[in-house]
Amino acid sequence: MKLNNIKRSMLSFWNEFRQTRFGIFGLITFCLFVVIILFETAIIPFPEASTRWRDISYWEDNPKGAAPVWVNWFTSTKHTPQKVITDVELKREEDSGFEFIDVVIPYDYQYDIAPNDIIFHAMTRGEVTLMISLLRPDGDEILLTEKSVNSTTLRDLRIPISTNSLDNVYNYVKQHESFENIKAKPKNVMNSMQVLFAKAEEGMLQNPASLQGEYQLKITAVILGEGEFLEPNLVISGNVFGLLGTDSFKRDIWSGVIAGTKWAMLIGLMTSSLAVIIGVIFGVSSAYFGGLVDMLMMRFYEIAASIPMLPVLIVLSAIFKPSIWTIILIMCVFSWVGPVRTVRSIGLQIKAETYVEAARALNASHSRIIFRHMIPQLIPYAFASMALSVPGAIVTESTISLLGLGDPTIVTWGQILRDAVSGGAVLQGLWWWVVPPGLFIAGMGMTFAFIGFAMDTILNPKLKTR
Repeated sequence: MKLNNIKRSMLSFWNEFRQTRFGIFGLITFCLFVVIILFETAIIPFPEASTRWRDISYWEDNPKGAAPVWVNWFTSTKHTPQKVITDVELKREEDSGFEFIDVVIPYDYQYDIAPNDIIFHAMTRGEVTLMISLLRPDGDEILLTEKSVNSTTLRDLRIPISTNSLDNVYNYVKQHESFENIKAKPKNVMNSMQVLFAKAEEGMLQNPASLQGEYQLKITAVILGEGEFLEPNLVISGNVFGLLGTDSFKRDIWSGVIAGTKWAMLIGLMTSSLAVIIGVIFGVSSAYFGGLVDMLMMRFYEIAASIPMLPVLIVLSAIFKPSIWTIILIMCVFSWVGPVRTVRSIGLQIKAETYVEAARALNASHSRIIFRHMIPQLIPYAFASMALSVPGAIVTESTISLLGLGDPTIVTWGQILRDAVSGGAVLQGLWWWVVPPGLFIAGMGMTFAFIGFAMDTILNPKLKTR
């Protein structure tokens, strides 16, 4: 019977809730955030972003400060996007104790702005000598670099072409540039990638003209003895990257904001839930006991409510080691005062109800009356108050992180904004480093605000009739 009553109440609530358009919108966006959290590793290109956000080696193949890939849709000048080429064929030959491996990796270049870098990877062991050259669409072949490695264990060999080919590319430039141009732009300031993807003509140093067509990166590996050369691949580090670009530390912004969603949800829901539970219990207890107890409890409430949370939170975060759990705990300590006055007013009305008087007459304990008869009547208000408290908790944590006092071991939207401020994102014009986390903070806050307003609209009239 009780289950049927609960079912009818929930159905009645849903019928009213779905008539509020902003409530339905909030519920849809809430479900969207939940889907993002559940399928986080499937929708981001870097599944370990949450645990290795500050591990620079995890992001080293990405371009620095690259705009989102979709900016190419709105510009006539096309930037090179990031590309990883893993489908590579190897030709092997053996002769007199040596193994010769030839690899040809084609790359169709159809852009106006040259890539930031070309990075060659391979797993190697033993004595391995590499020769890497580039065959251009105009028929010119440039020896980029020669490298010898010797390792007793299998290791990842990483060769960034932009730095390793500087001498050879400069020698190539001397064949086509005038002496004046070469003198005006010495080797240490030359961009080797712009030269490699430019037409071989005078002016290729100062004003390179894009040479489009099929390029071929040729790698010859010479292995002595029982060495190994496995899994060669090529990373074209472009000027545009992913859905939301990269920051100055080469980190993928899309992976960061998605990884931060679960922490925003956890911070908002846990802080608001604990704060509202404490506030409801405190307010109901104050209303129930009345008299001197009520007066003392309300004086304590007024003192707690007068203490500014943000300055104290900043001081405590600076004194103690920043941790997401301590931040949540501190926010709960200051946030519980929010619902107290409203709960106390409703509690005074409930206290005068006949069933409460009957419970007292039957000698029920104070805790039973408070927790079994009074607080259940406040559950609808508590849920609405929780929903309305979530945006404040998320913004507070973002503010703490923005000031550099957040938990550095996790990824939050506030910390992404903090890195953007310290990295000079605004001065450098890296708007994609600032706007996405800001929009996600606003979106999460708006979601719970709409749900809270809808619940408040539905439930408050019912509370007033009790």
